Amino acid sequence: MQLMTKAIEKQAQKQYALGSDMDKQKIVAKFFNPCGSWTWYLMNQDPENPDYLWGIVSGFEVEMGSFSLSELQSARVPPFGLGIERDLYFTPLPAKEAWRKLLAGEHI
Repeated sequence: MQLMTKAIEKQAQKQYALGSDMDKQKIVAKFFNPCGSWTWYLMNQDPENPDYLWGIVSGFEVEMGSFSLSELQSARVPPFGLGIERDLYFTPLPAKEAWRKLLAGEHI
């Protein structure tokens, strides 16, 4: 599955200068492990280094930080060796709202 589209990349790179400021950004894409509970919510992407993504990660804990596009693209998860997928039906939402919901244990 193609994780990044031109539209997602454009939105994510536009927000890059905002860094970790959740008040001014949206979550523009949602990536998930189809065989597990890990989910990555993309806020921004470095235009100079497109492998560098920033957002919210829900795994063992809910935290904000960087993650690698190439690692998401190359990951194969047991038991079937499936790759990370993009939620095709995800609607962008304010990052601060996503953060609040995830910390409250809600699914988005």
